[in-house]
Amino acid sequence: MFGIPDPAIWIGYLLALGFTLGCMGYGLLNWNNGVGEEEDGS
Repeated sequence: MFGIPDPAIWIGYLLALGFTLGCMGYGLLNWNNGVGEEEDGS
């Protein structure tokens, strides 16, 4: 596949892509959670 014979390289690429998509999804879901909310100390 694409001239890369080693499966470990494919696993690395897939993990990097998966973590990138996962982080983007997490960021979109939690875009404005808690921003600008100040708690009173009293």
